[in-house]
Amino acid sequence: MTSPVTTLREARDDYLAENGFSTAAYTDKFVHFKFGPIYLAFPSTKSRRAAIPFHDLHHVLTGYKATPIGEAEIGAWEVATGCRRMLAAWVLNLFAMGIGLPFAPRRVYRAFIRGRHSRNLYGSEYTDELLNTSLREMRERLGLNPEASEATAADKRAFVFWLFVSAGLYAAHALAVLIPLALLVWWICF
Repeated sequence: MTSPVTTLREARDDYLAENGFSTAAYTDKFVHFKFGPIYLAFPSTKSRRAAIPFHDLHHVLTGYKATPIGEAEIGAWEVATGCRRMLAAWVLNLFAMGIGLPFAPRRVYRAFIRGRHSRNLYGSEYTDELLNTSLREMRERLGLNPEASEATAADKRAFVFWLFVSAGLYAAHALAVLIPLALLVWWICF
C-alpha cells in the first residue's frame, strides 16, 4: 500500500509499473491490448487520450485496481462524480459499469455511492503542481473517504438512471452490430 505522503506522481508511476502500463498511452494514437490469445488495436480518440491521465490518478486515489471488477468500480465512481466534457470517459465508464454489475453488483453500487459523495479530477489541468500534490491532500480535497457514505434516495435514483443509460448504450451497440449482420445474412440467403 502506498503511503499517504507519497505524491500523485510517485503513486501513479507505481500503479503504471505494477500493471505494465506507461504514460505513452497518454499520447498514443492507438489502444493496444490482448483479449486472450487475440491481439487488438483500435484508434485512441483525443477525448480518450485527455481522460486517461486523470483516470489513472483516480485509480491511485480511490484504490480501485486495474482488473475487470476494479475497472467497473472506477467506472461507476467516475460516472457518479461526473466526467464533465470527457465524452470518451462517459462512454467507457458506462460500459465498464455495465460489464461489472452482474459479477460484482455490491462493489459497483458501493463505488457509485462513494462517487456521489466525492469529486474527481476531470476539469483540472494535468500539471506538475497537480502531480506533486500528496495523496493525502488530494484525497481530502476530493472528499474521498475510504468507504461509501450512506446512500440517499437521490443516490439510489441516480444509480438506477445511470444503469438505464448503460443498458441503452449496450442496446445501441448490439443493434449497430446485429442490424448490418442481419442485412448481410439476408442478402446472402435471399
